[in-house]
Amino acid sequence: MTRPRSTLVSLSDTAWYHVVSRCVRRAFLCGEDAHTGKNFDHRRGWIEARIRQLASVFTIDVAAYAVMSNHYHIVLRVDAQRAQALSDDEVLMRWTQLFTGPLLVRRYLDPCTRVELGAAELARVQEWAQLYRARLADLSWYMRVLNEGIARLANQEDQVKGRFWEGRFKSQALLDEQALLAAMAYVDLNPIRAGMAKTPEASDYTSVQARLQPQVVEERVQHAIATMQAPSILAAPESVVVRHDAAEVAAAQEAPAASKACATLDTNEAAMAGLTPAPLLPFDATGREDWAIPFAFEDYIDLIETLGRCVHPKKRGFIPEKTPKLLERLGIDTEAFIEHAASLLKAFGSAIGKPAALVELAARRQAKFLRGMKAANRVFESQAA
Repeated sequence: MTRPRSTLVSLSDTAWYHVVSRCVRRAFLCGEDAHTGKNFDHRRGWIEARIRQLASVFTIDVAAYAVMSNHYHIVLRVDAQRAQALSDDEVLMRWTQLFTGPLLVRRYLDPCTRVELGAAELARVQEWAQLYRARLADLSWYMRVLNEGIARLANQEDQVKGRFWEGRFKSQALLDEQALLAAMAYVDLNPIRAGMAKTPEASDYTSVQARLQPQVVEERVQHAIATMQAPSILAAPESVVVRHDAAEVAAAQEAPAASKACATLDTNEAAMAGLTPAPLLPFDATGREDWAIPFAFEDYIDLIETLGRCVHPKKRGFIPEKTPKLLERLGIDTEAFIEHAASLLKAFGSAIGKPAALVELAARRQAKFLRGMKAANRVFESQAA
């Protein structure tokens, strides 16, 4: 049974999540279309660039990503404390990089007109700031802005209407270090597992390539941003309906008739196209910073290279002679980890973690069980005792 998003994404349970979004009917709308012969790989660049651009606005940090031909994966961390620490002005400035904002907010952000605002208007601006503050740490809003923006660009490019994505994104809570490592490795190895690349550094549109070849990926991201700003793409046909922020539309309906035209606001495409891509989350081998990835970068790359030789379709059956350091430290069974490398995330439901973590989460959700207990016992508890 489908569960409400609020129960699946609960920051009191964990700040780490793995999300997946697929193209409608799993069509190759972002890669090579064998039926038509058209290549849409540039859209993979759009998604890669926008994932990191939005991370510079939202208080959501990206640990890993992989953009495939018909879907993409992201492993991310939602930082609600950082959102609470922002001032009202910082919140409003961030949000208006995504949406142009109500007229009252724009007047507040303009030093020339701010002095003209009365006490009631300033109080209303504070209400907007509180609403936007919550949204900056909201995974659903991050995914909404990401998916709607890409869908709009693709539909404008093709001069069509209709869905681009299957439906709402899928999410999995990552309850512990073992779950985080499994999710990141699964995501970064997607191109190798699909036979699209032979090595991590050759895995295009992935975070592991961004870490190993930063200059190459930076140039690709900047090129993608430039093509997203191309007039031929952004000049929307009259038939395209601009989707407004529902809360802003409500504000427009409450505004005087003379100001309704200004108060009904849409996506701030110009500002969004100019956003600076945020860096990926850093690794912290000491584990002292709860916002960083709690592994040594060298150990993670060693694991990815070792596992990559095991999951490649032409090299399957390879078993490493030496257990990678990360698997040994976290008590993960090497053979079980390799065995589940292609299906680990499918074996779990809405959460991934050690058996004890799954039991605790099921109790908090008042559920009888969570899917994935068998896989958790097999992979994460092999060295317990």
